[in-house]
Order: sequence, then structure tokens, then C-alpha cells
Amino acid sequence: MSKSDPNAPKRLALIASKGTLDWAYPPFILASAAGAMGWDVGIFFTFYGLPLLKSDLHMQVSPLGNPAMPMKMPFGPEGFQNIVWPMPNILMANVPGFEAMATGLMKQTFKNKGVASIEELRDMCVDLDVKMIGCQMTMDVFGFKREDFIKECSVGGAAMFLEYAADADVQLFI
Repeated sequence: MSKSDPNAPKRLALIASKGTLDWAYPPFILASAAGAMGWDVGIFFTFYGLPLLKSDLHMQVSPLGNPAMPMKMPFGPEGFQNIVWPMPNILMANVPGFEAMATGLMKQTFKNKGVASIEELRDMCVDLDVKMIGCQMTMDVFGFKREDFIKECSVGGAAMFLEYAADADVQLFI
């Protein structure tokens, strides 16, 4: 597609470099929203973002070192749910299962608020023809195989993504 065509749809190029639950939402939300608006969208999954293309997703959220992350309860009376529970790093680092608990609470909060799951958002992106490109170098470095990933993604290197991104109206690194 050439930007010289005034009728060409807008183009969004994203780089997804993180794969925790909280970092998985931005690329899929932006891509699905732009795709629904008729934009041409491509996401390059690299480093820790690459597992977001795996057939089976097992994302966690790590509250450790994330002081902006509020801990609110997704259950109980409204007043209880509105309490922000500050969690000291020493607690998060030393309590077995804390990361799994935080992940479960975040998933339940999203569900309670009607937010789509990562799997649902990724499926929307597939349905909207979002180009999902897995980084070949990252696959090689981390020992992934093509069959580890969803069939709807392609595999390519930085040059492949740069060719796509060169004509993008919006480029974001997430």
C-alpha cells in the first residue's frame, strides 16, 4: 500500500515487547479498535511479547516493582471493593503464590467490568485481519518453534516489520 493513495486506510504499526497480563492488553485493545475502524493494522511480537502468539496463553501479572498497580478486591461489598490495598514490595516478593493471586484478582476485576479477555481480544484481531508477526530472531533465541504459535500469525524479521511500518500513520512501541 502506498501513502500516495488518498483513499488508502490509515495504518497502525505496533511492537509488542512484553507479555505479562497487564502489558498484553494495550496492543490487542489498540489493534482491535483500529481494525474495527477500518484501519490496516500490524503487530510485531518480539522478546517477552512473543508468547502472546502461543496457542495456549498463560499470562500472569507481576505487582512486584509496579507501585502504580492498585490492589482492589473484585468481590465483597462496594465499600470493600473501593479500598486500595497498598502492598509493600517485601510482601509481594516473599509470599508464595502472591503473583498467582494478583493475576486471579486482576482477571476477575476485568471480567466484573465487562472487559474482554486477552484470548477474546486476540480472536477479534484475527477476525479483523490484524497482521500478527512473530519475531524470527526471538524465536531462535528463546527456542520457540512455529508450531508453538497460532496459525493466523506469520513469522518474520525486523526488516519485514519495518517494510510494513514504513507506511504507517501511527507507530507505537509497547
